[in-house]
Amino acid sequence: MRFVIQRVKHASVTIDGEITGKISQGFLVLIGIADTDTEEVADRMIKKMTGLRIFEDGNGKTNLSLADVDGALLLVSQFTLYADCKKGNRPSFIKAGGPEMANAMYKYIVSKCKNIVAMVQTGSFGADMKVELLNDGPFTILLDSDELC
Repeated sequence: MRFVIQRVKHASVTIDGEITGKISQGFLVLIGIADTDTEEVADRMIKKMTGLRIFEDGNGKTNLSLADVDGALLLVSQFTLYADCKKGNRPSFIKAGGPEMANAMYKYIVSKCKNIVAMVQTGSFGADMKVELLNDGPFTILLDSDELC
C-alpha cells in the first residue's frame, strides 16, 4: 500500500464538472493499493498517517499532528502509484490491486479514517478525477507499507 500525503492549505476533487470532495487545511492523500494488501496493512498505514506531526507549532517546528490542527482528509484512490516503468515507455500496472479488491480496500480505509478524523472527503474510485490543491510547504511524504515496521 502506498500513500502520497500532501500537507495542504486546501484541496478538492472534481468529477464531470462537479466538486465531489473539498477540504481546507489537512492532508490530500493519494492511495495506491497492491494486490497483496490487507486490512491489517491498511490499519498500520492509517495509524502512521494520522499520527504524522508535520504541521508547524508556534515556533515554526513541525510538531503538530492532523488532530492538533483540526485538519481534514481528502482521500483519493490512485492505482497509478503502482506503475512499473522498468521496461519500455508504457507503464505496467500488474502490481496494483484488481478493481474489486482495491475498491473494497479503499472503502475500508475511508471508513476507518472517518472514525479518527472529523472531516473526511473523497474522490470516487475509478472515476476520471481532476484534483486541485495548494500544497503547504511544499510538504509531501510517501508512505509505503513495505517500508513500515
